[in-house]
Amino acid sequence: MNAWARVGREVLLALRNTGRALVMLGEAIVNIRHVFSRQNRYETIHQMFVSGIKSLGVITVVALFTGMILALQTGLELRRFGQEVNIGTAVTVVLLREMGPFMTGLIIAASVGSAIAAQMGTMVVAEEIAALEIMSINPVRFLVMPRLVALALIMPFLTMYTNAVGILGGAIVGYTQLGVSFTAYFDNCTRFAENKDLFVGLFKAIIFGVIVVTVACHQGFATTEGAVGVGRSTRRTVIIAFLTILTMGYFITRMFYK
Repeated sequence: MNAWARVGREVLLALRNTGRALVMLGEAIVNIRHVFSRQNRYETIHQMFVSGIKSLGVITVVALFTGMILALQTGLELRRFGQEVNIGTAVTVVLLREMGPFMTGLIIAASVGSAIAAQMGTMVVAEEIAALEIMSINPVRFLVMPRLVALALIMPFLTMYTNAVGILGGAIVGYTQLGVSFTAYFDNCTRFAENKDLFVGLFKAIIFGVIVVTVACHQGFATTEGAVGVGRSTRRTVIIAFLTILTMGYFITRMFYK
């Protein structure tokens, strides 16, 4: 097979997998009406706990140092013009618009997304998915939908937490290394940031949560070749989720900030 044939085959395979993932997502959205049933309600709350509370530790560290790095690098450049007092504006706007949802999405994709893919892949290999289908239990409704709802609900709250911790980290750097008082820093934070910046960031967070669940569940359901396939599906989940989050983040920003 020549190079062009291989490229064409890979493109067709990617389109087929994308279509299957979107069909699965559509089926999960249709089944959201069952989220308040006893079993689905319990599973959704459990997934919110696993995705949200158990991720707070790593999110705190990443958000704190993200805000500190943004403040330091921005402040050093602004100091050349005597404008380091404006680092509050730069850190807040960047976090609200882009870095807050982006960093949260990457963390959730790496931790929660990989775990979902491994769980689904293991269930496929152990033929538990086939057993559910034999018992007339829809795997999408039973497994995908609760995780979709859980991440779509918890991601905005995680993003707001990331924003708050990142802004606090920027304030610490501004006060200790750039001589910017907390009063001046937070005054600039609230003066120039707009509600639109926050809402666009939260919208991105919801989209990123949906992307993580869709990619992870699709890759998990497509697992073959036993334990080796589970590892392969987990790796593909992280890579595809990262690339999709990057791409969608750009297009959402382009759509709202022309």
